Amino acid sequence: MTASSPGQPQLHTLYAEHHDWLQAWLRNRLGCLFTAQDLAQDTFLRLVVRPRELDAGQHPRAYLTTIAQGLVVDHWRRAEIERVWMAAMLERPEATQPSAEHQAIVVETLIEVDRILASLADKPRQAFLLAQLHELTYAEIGTQLGVSERMVKKYMAQAMLHCLSAGAAFRAALA
Repeated sequence: MTASSPGQPQLHTLYAEHHDWLQAWLRNRLGCLFTAQDLAQDTFLRLVVRPRELDAGQHPRAYLTTIAQGLVVDHWRRAEIERVWMAAMLERPEATQPSAEHQAIVVETLIEVDRILASLADKPRQAFLLAQLHELTYAEIGTQLGVSERMVKKYMAQAMLHCLSAGAAFRAALA
């Protein structure tokens, strides 16, 4: 969506016409006005960061809903990661708990790892998690996934390459 394209709805017009509706839709989904406000803003921010042209015949609410739904899923995923992390911290003695800043860094790291793993194909992700979290051998993983040990090696290579590539992209973004 570009402001200079003739016949294209401009971003400020799209915002003015659909922001309240989108915020209400999000509030209905989430049950929280403040989170709905944040995600509505994030939806329009996505349009600023990655503009897309919309034809007059297209349905802007459907497009906004698609973006917002992805943000809702990300919100729920993040909330679940934070919930699990906080539950783990409650099991530790208070004296051994990391600082709030350190905890925030750990949660952000966990969210990034989750995002990277979620973008990996299903079988390589399963093989990687079984090897890393459950310390299964490739033969045991093959049995669980119903594939050969050689295929597990391929899955692991794919997963490791994917993680290394994502890590390199992340480091490049920070530079």
